[in-house]
Amino acid sequence: MAFDIRKIRDDFPILHQDVNGKPLVYLDNAATTQKPLSVIDAEAGVYKTINSNIHRGVHHLSNVCTEAFEDVRKKTADFLNAGSSDEVIFTRGTTESVNLLSSSFGETFLGQGDEIILTEMEHHSNIVPWQLLAQRQGVVIKVVPVTDEGELDMQAFTELLNEKTRLVAVTHISNVLGTINPVKEMIVLAHAAGVPVMVDGAQAIHHVPVDVQKLDCDFYVFSGHKMYAPTGVGVLYGKRKWLEQMNPYQGGGEMIDKVSFSGTTFNDLPYKFEAGTPNYAGVIGLGAAIDYLKNLGTKAVWEYEHELFEYAVKQMREVPGIRFVGQAQNHTSVISFLLGDSHPFDVGTLLDKLGFALRTGHHCAQPLMDRFGIPGTVRASFAFYNTREETDSLVDALKRVAMMLG
Repeated sequence: MAFDIRKIRDDFPILHQDVNGKPLVYLDNAATTQKPLSVIDAEAGVYKTINSNIHRGVHHLSNVCTEAFEDVRKKTADFLNAGSSDEVIFTRGTTESVNLLSSSFGETFLGQGDEIILTEMEHHSNIVPWQLLAQRQGVVIKVVPVTDEGELDMQAFTELLNEKTRLVAVTHISNVLGTINPVKEMIVLAHAAGVPVMVDGAQAIHHVPVDVQKLDCDFYVFSGHKMYAPTGVGVLYGKRKWLEQMNPYQGGGEMIDKVSFSGTTFNDLPYKFEAGTPNYAGVIGLGAAIDYLKNLGTKAVWEYEHELFEYAVKQMREVPGIRFVGQAQNHTSVISFLLGDSHPFDVGTLLDKLGFALRTGHHCAQPLMDRFGIPGTVRASFAFYNTREETDSLVDALKRVAMMLG
């Protein structure tokens, strides 16, 4: 193993507690990850030492806070290997990033009868904004089906691409199935047809190395809170050629160049899309999370998590009555399952009594649940601070719950 798991766990104080008299085993990382002390201290340190509205002051605190904020933009661009920090837009999270695109890209480039390609495994945040656009502008949504194994039907995808297609929006890693989609292949195919691609990286950014120039995606979106950073901060990466043409998403301070009642001109990138006071403390916390991940090494994180994931799948197969939902060839970090005919909520409730934090329900992916004909699943999602010992205790708990539920 490339890093010391015990030392890492010491960086996450929330993990060292009991729940219902049992040691907490936190396996809900696909919903949100826990935060290391360095991130907590970085955000708290803003309010303790440099708190001031950014970009708008000439005094010391404003200048220092602005510099710290903009340093994170450069750090994020480097983390993604973006061509320029001007291509990094700070948002409140993946959801707002997709809504920004739906509004700004949609209103700029899409009209009646134009088509957007989504997939059957998308999170609601990458479905509903496009449906709202379809209602406003008559855009048509096409959907790539999912196979029984939980993989995208790539033949169907190629057949959906046509002269009416204006955008492909696809998740990098499914938050339900853990499937790692062939996004590079999809981007190549889409670009050959002259179609830009947005990748939802909410479940990928903290698990796999992401190089937006190597992927050649047109947009990449993710949330800070799923990559060990504070809540309320996210990123939209976009190629300059698109961002420069897109209309602003919101109006207000910072996104303007000059305002008069006869008309308004807008600021340069990236500020054109960052109206109002941003969550600068959260962004600085995001920078600390990036530092933490880079210090661990993204390759080391990926190797450890994938090894743990493979071990967990193997051990969980021993649980009587367990049924895995989605078994793609290329997948990681997320295991969705059912126990016999028991409702996921019942399983999750009993696991909670034993100290386990897992997610139950449709995971904001109801179309995918409909595809598999189920109301929901139990989902165990792993991070680099999880251990084999926790996995073994989960398997023991699942066997106990299976007996209790018959």
